[in-house]
Amino acid sequence: MGFGDLKTPAGLQVLNDYLADKSYIEGYVPSQADVAVFEAVSGPPPADLCHALRWYNHIKSYEKEKASLPGVKKSLGKYGPAGVEDTTGSGATDAKDDDDIDLFGSDEEEESEEAKRLREERLAQYESKKAKKPAVVAKSSLLLDVKPWDDETDMTKLEECVRSIQADGLVWGSSKLVPVGYGIKKLQIQCVVEDDKVGTDMLEEQITAFEDYVQSMDVAAFNKI
Repeated sequence: MGFGDLKTPAGLQVLNDYLADKSYIEGYVPSQADVAVFEAVSGPPPADLCHALRWYNHIKSYEKEKASLPGVKKSLGKYGPAGVEDTTGSGATDAKDDDDIDLFGSDEEEESEEAKRLREERLAQYESKKAKKPAVVAKSSLLLDVKPWDDETDMTKLEECVRSIQADGLVWGSSKLVPVGYGIKKLQIQCVVEDDKVGTDMLEEQITAFEDYVQSMDVAAFNKI
């Protein structure tokens, strides 16, 4: 796994293709996987790599919070499409990254008592500020494509079934029918979700459970609010 060399146009192209149908490197919220890849990119991708640029700008907005993002940062070779080898940086660095080591490494053991004290004070100050800060509810706007079995499917009933799905952190929005060919129309419906409460996997599972009407569900657009 990997993206090739993320400091080259070829590596950025691999990253752009990988993010064409994803909002993040892993999962549905920003994590240490995004931080690891972001730090390997030397700067904003060019405008023609729209998916990579969108992701870069979004992760950059978490600059002050990146240490608190979930997950454990791994080597670049643990992320990305299968069959692509990570070649970012030197081989020695990669070999070190592959080891399962503490984030502070041997440097922590060599820290002076004064350096340790300062670091612990800063961490305590950061945690104190973070605790006082009001929690920000992360939300996303989704555009879902819900496809019926054929042109005889009752699309009004299909939409009723979709909207019958209720959950804390889920709000349905506008919808429309979009022709897909051979007289078949798909339901395109918007919704806003709270990221910590509602995921696309949950929505897909519940929507496709209406198997008399629904053939499949796809996420047509995914945007952070």
